[in-house]
Amino acid sequence: MFKMSLIAFGVTVFVVIMPIVALFESTNIAALGSAAISIFTSPKVTSDEYDYGECTYWAALRRIEIGEPIPNTWGNAITWAKRATSDGYIVNHIPTYGAIMQDPNAPGGLGHVAFVESVNPLSGSWTISEMNRVGWDEIDYRTLSATLAASYNFIHQKT
Repeated sequence: MFKMSLIAFGVTVFVVIMPIVALFESTNIAALGSAAISIFTSPKVTSDEYDYGECTYWAALRRIEIGEPIPNTWGNAITWAKRATSDGYIVNHIPTYGAIMQDPNAPGGLGHVAFVESVNPLSGSWTISEMNRVGWDEIDYRTLSATLAASYNFIHQKT
């Protein structure tokens, strides 16, 4: 009887502990002791040299995922539109799926980039996914109105 109780206790502990262990194995903790947990768990892509957890990393990774990689030499987000133009990419103020939205006026002086996930053909609004706007290594989604397109650069495919 004692042996059966010991086995039952071991199974119970295993069932309770394993989900907690799996949670910590499949997520990155943004700050020890904090409730913030990253939802992004993909491994670093070797052809992407942008800093993990930053907006540039996310935009470059999404372009790799859709089969349209960009050079890994564009530096901080503030320089992306200029360097993309120099590298022969189409850069304009028109959002399209797969384009990289560059915000040259983002706070902090380093700029900001995001990936255009969709464009609403009726309203002209567009939805972006981005990393490190809310917090380091955190992905969020925003939908912006058509009237804001003129405030951003959109990097498309190479000409």
